[in-house]
Amino acid sequence: AAFHSLVGLAAAATSIGSHLNEVGHFAAGDPMAGIHMGAIYAGTFIGTVTFTGSVAAFLKLRNLISSQSIALPAKNAANASMLAGSLGCGYLYMNNPTSEAVMMTSLLGTVLLSGALGAHTTTAIGGADMPVVITVLNSYSGWALCAEGFILGNDLLTIVGSLVGSSGAILSYIMCRAMNRDIVNVLFGGWNQVGAGGPAAAITGTAKEIDVQGAVDALLDANSVIIVPGYGMAVAKAQYPIKDISDMLKSRGCEVRFGIHPVAGRMPGQMNVLLAEAGVPYDVVLEMDEINDDFPDTDVVIVLGANDTVNSAAEEDPNSQLAGMPVLKVWNSKQVIVMKRTLGVGYAAVDNPVFYKENTDMLLGDAKATSDALATGIREKSKM
Repeated sequence: AAFHSLVGLAAAATSIGSHLNEVGHFAAGDPMAGIHMGAIYAGTFIGTVTFTGSVAAFLKLRNLISSQSIALPAKNAANASMLAGSLGCGYLYMNNPTSEAVMMTSLLGTVLLSGALGAHTTTAIGGADMPVVITVLNSYSGWALCAEGFILGNDLLTIVGSLVGSSGAILSYIMCRAMNRDIVNVLFGGWNQVGAGGPAAAITGTAKEIDVQGAVDALLDANSVIIVPGYGMAVAKAQYPIKDISDMLKSRGCEVRFGIHPVAGRMPGQMNVLLAEAGVPYDVVLEMDEINDDFPDTDVVIVLGANDTVNSAAEEDPNSQLAGMPVLKVWNSKQVIVMKRTLGVGYAAVDNPVFYKENTDMLLGDAKATSDALATGIREKSKM
């Protein structure tokens, strides 16, 4: 998100700088003035939306502001007004090439209105949809770069920007489908989002902890194990000890597979890449739709650094922010061992009822250190 903000800022700054440099040619009736002015306006508008939206996303992801949806009253009318105002400024800019004052005022008006629009539409999106917001902002940064290429007459920037913009748009669509989300809702800050029918269901029960030795014993007694990785595995680089654990369990005749949510981590395919990097065979890495029906017949599920993608509230609580989002139904297995640092919430800032279910044990701590300890424990027990 921070990187996207810099791309947007660079595009907006380049656009305004180009206007100051070329405004004399616009008044002189340059036949290419219309194209250049259009690129300057597009770069300013898209660049500023990308900059403020990315800054807001960064603040949410760093927990510097609430990850919950933050929206002004009548947010749809506010978004529509800011968009209409930005387009109106664009109209004035494009149709007054002989008036430097009107053009500069219009361009600055675009900066203010589009900046407010980018920040508001991003903060109005709840934490559960932030992975999609990041890919949308990635697409925006590509189109801002494309406009910058037009302004500077740089074919490479134009081509690269087009590739980034189009691939980001495709990725956003794929992620929306995987999360059962409406792309219009994401693009326009919850434009057609239906409010919950009431407060989210209260969490009941008490979380139970398990130590490394207990987890080792459970794994050695299991005939079938599914490992569900998440962003925590990526941060801790725990894919290597998990691969060792998988190999040792397989050597004992245990069936070990990996269940991957379509948006696990920060983008589709991140978990697949990390597991492939560690040498995990492709044939045991299964997608959510392929493995969800197998959880009831599984002895132990290890949830490694995942949270929202295994949150049962998506299935059980119609008032949850995650309601309707497809998730891995790990709670249907005989035993769930959740490996994460704390009982804290994930991206969506929604408590996970799975942590408090009777068949769940929490193995708290750093994912890498805990995975190493599990691998060592299994190795030592296997020698006995």
